[in-house]
Amino acid sequence: MHDHHPTRSRRATERKGDVRERAILDTCEALLVQKGYDPITVGDIAQGAGITRGALYFYFGSKQEVVTALVARTVEHLWERSRATAQTDEPRQAIAAAMQRTVELWNAHGPVMRTAIDLSLTVPEIGALWSRTADLFIAAITAVLERAGIRAGSEPDQASAMARALCWMIERTFYHASQESRETLREASATCEHIWLTSAGLTP
Repeated sequence: MHDHHPTRSRRATERKGDVRERAILDTCEALLVQKGYDPITVGDIAQGAGITRGALYFYFGSKQEVVTALVARTVEHLWERSRATAQTDEPRQAIAAAMQRTVELWNAHGPVMRTAIDLSLTVPEIGALWSRTADLFIAAITAVLERAGIRAGSEPDQASAMARALCWMIERTFYHASQESRETLREASATCEHIWLTSAGLTP
């Protein structure tokens, strides 16, 4: 009976912690937009979130841990979009929806996405998050290609091999285009969509 109060206070702390954690991640994203990953310090993030460095270390052990959590939060949206794409029946609509949602995500979180790609080779946790993101996107592309009549399988002309190449083409194209402008990203997305449609045999 005596442990009711600690449980209640712990829940209250978690709620306050969630708000603080969100403030830390939001600040980190704003700093990535302003100056990129390398110049950011833990002090910058703490100051922007309105807490001390010591308080920040209660939540995250390093700048890298903050960025990893930010990448995780951001790619969750991409995972949701990938699942939605895989469940859409009509291949043309699925492709258009997937590209539109991906453009929206890159417009909203481009610096986070580029930082994830930059760090994916050197930070194992971010590498794992990015690999999972790519795997989900590849699975969604594969499902669309198969519904369009491309044979299932991993041979060069089969759906999963084609999906893997399409995924990495889209990633690299969006990475570069998002650094230019929203218009460049929109045009690059239209090109990727055309290539995906062509691969699926869906162009007139």
